Amino acid sequence: MRRVPLYSSSGRSGLPGSPGAAPAPGESEARPAYASRASGARQPPATLRAPRRAATLFASAARHRRALIAAVALAAAASVALRLAAPHWPARIAQEDIDAAVLQSLQTASLPSPAARAYEIIRPAVVRVRALEAPRAGHAEVERSVGTGVVIVDTGTILTNLHVVAGAPRVRVEFADGLESDASIVALEPDQDLAVLQAKSIPDDLAAATMRSTRDLAVGDHVAAVGFPFGIGPSASAGVVSGLRREFRSPEGERLLTDLIQFDAAANPGNSGGPLVTADGEVVGIVTAIMNPTDQRVFIGIGFAVPIETAARSAGMSPF
Repeated sequence: MRRVPLYSSSGRSGLPGSPGAAPAPGESEARPAYASRASGARQPPATLRAPRRAATLFASAARHRRALIAAVALAAAASVALRLAAPHWPARIAQEDIDAAVLQSLQTASLPSPAARAYEIIRPAVVRVRALEAPRAGHAEVERSVGTGVVIVDTGTILTNLHVVAGAPRVRVEFADGLESDASIVALEPDQDLAVLQAKSIPDDLAAATMRSTRDLAVGDHVAAVGFPFGIGPSASAGVVSGLRREFRSPEGERLLTDLIQFDAAANPGNSGGPLVTADGEVVGIVTAIMNPTDQRVFIGIGFAVPIETAARSAGMSPF
């Protein structure tokens, strides 16, 4: 703030010997302000001296009033400056404020379902598996069966079910980006209905699934089955783990599968070989079979998956 200069309204210069200066030592304080009687000049009458004295007092008061106003203005400016320079500490947030904010977010935000999150995570690693007849010149491809597989190594190693590819002269896989490739069977685990495929060509950015141990898997945990039921897909269905360490005998009675994960997410022919995943999109099993006491091969609420530990060993891997 620019300070305004203060000017004195008094006629005194303050220098010794000047008109109106303070008396020098030895001089009488009664010396007249104009001229001495010896000079023959007349003294101003008392009626003129009183107004002069009053004017002097008013001038002094005005001078002090301006000084006071300037001092107050400076103090106000300093107070504002200090207030602006002082640190502003945030107000303490109570737990009730946090709870209210979280509740408002849950009420206003649209959160994806656990199955939707799981599907988005696993989708890049899910492949369609087709078992084909031997090609014949001049004839279209003949599809023997269709199933699902899941990439477990980003070099093109795929887990699926043995019954999807068994006896097929030719196997083709289709990746998430649409790329199709022939695949060869590199390992079999008949006791657990498992097969390991190796794709001959793969996408540049092929993603592999994350596998998770079933040690802490519990009945009631959310799971999703992702695959190509009846060749339609990729499709996702959600459910829960409904049992552990189950046994299942194939309808033909050829093999007894043991230590299976039971689940109630919808699965149908074509889901075979696909991943059973947690809400985090991690593979805990390979969908293998469905239970149906009738002759119809449709889902009625009970499906089975081979634990991923068993399936990974089929591929020569021991991740757990």
